[in-house]
Amino acid sequence: MRIGMRLLLGYFLIVAIAAWFVLSIFVQEVKPGVRRATEGTLIDTATLLAEIGRDDLLSGSAQNGHLAQAFSRLHQRPLRANIAGIQKVRNEYHVYMTDAQGRVVFDSAGKALGQDYSRWNDVWLTLRGKYGARSTAAHPDDPESTVMYVAAPIRDQGNIIGVLSVGKPNLAMAPVIHRSERRILWAGGALLGIALLIGAIVVWWINRSIGMLSRYADSVTRDSPLPLPDPGSRELRKLAQALENMRLRLEGKKEIEHYVHALTHELKSPLAAVRGAAEILAEQPPPQVASRFIENILAQNARMQSLVEKLLTQARLENRVKIAPTTIDTGTLFSRLHDTRSTLLSAKRLRLDIDSPPIQCVGDADLIEQALGNLLDNAIDFTPEGGTLTLAAQATSAGVALSVADSGTGIPDYALPRIFERFYSLPRANGVKSSGLGLAFVQEVARLHQGEIVLRNRPHGGVEATLTLHRPFT
Repeated sequence: MRIGMRLLLGYFLIVAIAAWFVLSIFVQEVKPGVRRATEGTLIDTATLLAEIGRDDLLSGSAQNGHLAQAFSRLHQRPLRANIAGIQKVRNEYHVYMTDAQGRVVFDSAGKALGQDYSRWNDVWLTLRGKYGARSTAAHPDDPESTVMYVAAPIRDQGNIIGVLSVGKPNLAMAPVIHRSERRILWAGGALLGIALLIGAIVVWWINRSIGMLSRYADSVTRDSPLPLPDPGSRELRKLAQALENMRLRLEGKKEIEHYVHALTHELKSPLAAVRGAAEILAEQPPPQVASRFIENILAQNARMQSLVEKLLTQARLENRVKIAPTTIDTGTLFSRLHDTRSTLLSAKRLRLDIDSPPIQCVGDADLIEQALGNLLDNAIDFTPEGGTLTLAAQATSAGVALSVADSGTGIPDYALPRIFERFYSLPRANGVKSSGLGLAFVQEVARLHQGEIVLRNRPHGGVEATLTLHRPFT
């Protein structure tokens, strides 16, 4: 399982457990809370009605008193109340009044008149000066039919002469309880959904940042490593910088070993030639023979000096991390390349065509000119006399493509996989062996510009080298 999915599951599990505890507490408190609020209204109502019913109880005709008449009129007037979406169409209070012995003298429902309620908690406790309340099922077989009763004493000159009890069915509170529970559950579900969305966004960001670092680390093993990413977090940025430092150290060590090995290999031939010429000169040969070997020593010395200078240039280029981009006009760039190589073109009777509409790109002008110059020099070396070369620029969806094409013999299939290796070169028509660093230089320029260099054989002969500068350098 991916680390992002583990983080998401762990985060969601923590949020779900916390939400479950909070929601369960809220849901469990809804019903008792509603009943406590209802009980408070019942005691207020019972106390008020006890004051109204005192005169009815003293008159000895409570069943026909003012309280009875009020309930009779109340039952004749249906209610039409919409309480936050809950419809209320009738009065749900059940009121009864007992005398000092607990016998019912008034019942709003007209069913318990004359019955002895002295043993019910609400009446029994209230007659003894205590707070009396009870919850009793109206139908013994139906546990959901419970009614909550709260009683208040009826006093006359400080003596308790009766009890007035007000009851309300618990089912009347069920819509309020269910609606509250439903809203709490909906809110909890929305909370979990928002938490999951936030967690998914965070995990996506973490996966994206880690993926950027992973792709960067994987690219280190390839020939064209990606530029250092910006994960967007200080901690991950430190990790990215640590990877970059490690890459630079490892590549530096590897490149040093490679350069030393390659340089040693490349210097063997000129050193051997210089040594052989020096041994012959030590024997004091005739002047004409000595002159030939002295020229050979100078030529080999120039070759070694050129090789060392190109290696230093390549090393400096590979150690660069950033460039100083400027706006480059391809037409002007191609004109400079033509002017600087006009002598070589004339010597081989080569024609250089420039196919460049008004296109501008962004990059390091000196590096791009050197890179295209290397490609053009290769094209000149491998194109026979009377051939044609082409410099072209084309705007693409990815950026700007700069190409150099020739009409030479092309690149052999066996050489294509190694064409960008340092010190690897193909024999030229003039017999001069190159340093094999030109295309490696072009590849480094492409990397610094976040672009690519591609060489392919043309169908009708010759090679086309395309240097593409990707955005944001276009």
